[in-house]
Amino acid sequence: MRQDRLQELKNGLIAILGQQQVLTKSEQTKPYTTGIRVGHGAACAVVMPKTMLQLWNTLELCVKLDKIIIIQAANTGLTGGSTPDGDDYERDVVVINTLNLNKIILLQGGNQVLAFAGSSLYQLEEQLSPLGRGPHSVIGSSCIGASVVGGICNNSGGNLVNRGPAYTEYSLFAQLNRDGKLELVNHLGIELGTSPEEILTTLQNTNFNTEDLANGERLASDHEYQKRVRNVSSPIPARFNADKRRLREASGCAGKLAVFAVRLDTFPKPKTEKVFYLGTNKPEQLTELRKQILTGFEYLPDMGEYLHRSYFDGADLYCKDAYLAIKYFGTGFIPKLFGIKRNVDRIVSQWPTSLFQDHFSDRTLHCISQMVPDHLPARMRSFRDQYEHHMIILTSDQSIKETQELLEKSWQSDDDHSYFECTESEGKAALLHRYVAGNAPARYQILNQDNSGELLPLDIALPRNCETWHKLLPEEILSQMAESFQMAHFLCMVFHWDFVVKKGVNAVELKNKILALLDQAGAKYPAEHNVGHLYKAETDLSNFYKKIDPTNSFNPGIGKTSKLKNYQ
Repeated sequence: MRQDRLQELKNGLIAILGQQQVLTKSEQTKPYTTGIRVGHGAACAVVMPKTMLQLWNTLELCVKLDKIIIIQAANTGLTGGSTPDGDDYERDVVVINTLNLNKIILLQGGNQVLAFAGSSLYQLEEQLSPLGRGPHSVIGSSCIGASVVGGICNNSGGNLVNRGPAYTEYSLFAQLNRDGKLELVNHLGIELGTSPEEILTTLQNTNFNTEDLANGERLASDHEYQKRVRNVSSPIPARFNADKRRLREASGCAGKLAVFAVRLDTFPKPKTEKVFYLGTNKPEQLTELRKQILTGFEYLPDMGEYLHRSYFDGADLYCKDAYLAIKYFGTGFIPKLFGIKRNVDRIVSQWPTSLFQDHFSDRTLHCISQMVPDHLPARMRSFRDQYEHHMIILTSDQSIKETQELLEKSWQSDDDHSYFECTESEGKAALLHRYVAGNAPARYQILNQDNSGELLPLDIALPRNCETWHKLLPEEILSQMAESFQMAHFLCMVFHWDFVVKKGVNAVELKNKILALLDQAGAKYPAEHNVGHLYKAETDLSNFYKKIDPTNSFNPGIGKTSKLKNYQ
């Protein structure tokens, strides 16, 4: 009986999408059912609709046949939230990959955009650049190729201090109500028609006025964040995924809705930029600097990125190939590189395993990159040797002078700390080094399998008044790690502690000990990568999921909630 239903599903999907857009063989579906860092599970089909109407018809078929639906774009999530998790679902899983739905429509002369489900941050940057504007986020260090809608659905934070977490109250989404009826909800603030077919066709063809749009009471970005992040005395983190102030429909939905499109604000690009590179052996000095910037500056810097020597070395040793690829070919090449890697690994995996190890492409790229001369500027290399703690401050326009004056006054060079104003090439190198760093833990694990256990990535929002960020984890914890990597969006107090535990260490028990210590410190987690299948959703978040997906048909199990229908 079940085989008959699966055949009915396959036949129906092919009728909607065509044979080429429906994958059912395990070797075909593996890249879409395996997370970039964690997560893997089974799916009876992976489909890739090319139009909005195909996506809607696919959803209708999956609902009719009572299938679990996982919506996926670039599959760059770091907590396994865009792939199946294991094989213990009681219903068949269909993964819908939306990368073909990558249209971006400029609204009001580019002051806003309407981004389809599969559009990428890179595309958005490229489309806005000629207009002198930029998106809410720049592409994250670990999420190269990430989608615009994925950022909204996961309240992604990013490293731009002035803009806060990705957020909008304008979206177009499909929702399965409590009675099992699929509904298309248009909250874009744009009149597109009445029936799903009319709405989606009108949108697909941009058959509406893109300039004369009403701006209602809904927000298309987080207007409050710059004020919030300045409150350095607050015991509450500046931003975190379970913050109920920023859970609304598509925003924070984590795949519990099928989001077709979102409407977002864009931002003026700066006229002038300047990068400052700081080093210190006394982390308390960075704490004091943060306070001075957030409470004393009229104009905040664009970024304030902390990099421990561990992540400096990790990016240097394990991410050099990504650094060189972006430097010489641009960020637009990286999704293509990932595609090439996936195909190479898929082909090589079918060859005799005695001749070729797992992760063939990663090992090959690493070996090639080591043959290339040193890629980092001499002053950065010197700071690496002198200082344990590094900070990269990106300033623009009015914030340049304020930063220069503060550093000249309070950060004069001595044995414990120093800084330099980067030349243009040094600034690009520093930002790119930070940009690629997030891939280091996974590459380390691949290349050091003999002594590496599980990856233990932690995405932590510390209280805005936290001053002990550098000594929260005791040596008893750190000694159980094969390698540790630490960096942060420092002005926001959002930290990425990425560990590779030693082989034989129980990663689950160790993680629970760490989280207990973080609870005592008033931390919230995750901060910006969302719960995926690594973190337990807080009550506010799990209640939000149940409200927007009452039958538990979209991405069940997220945040360690039930995978069963109706959450039973």
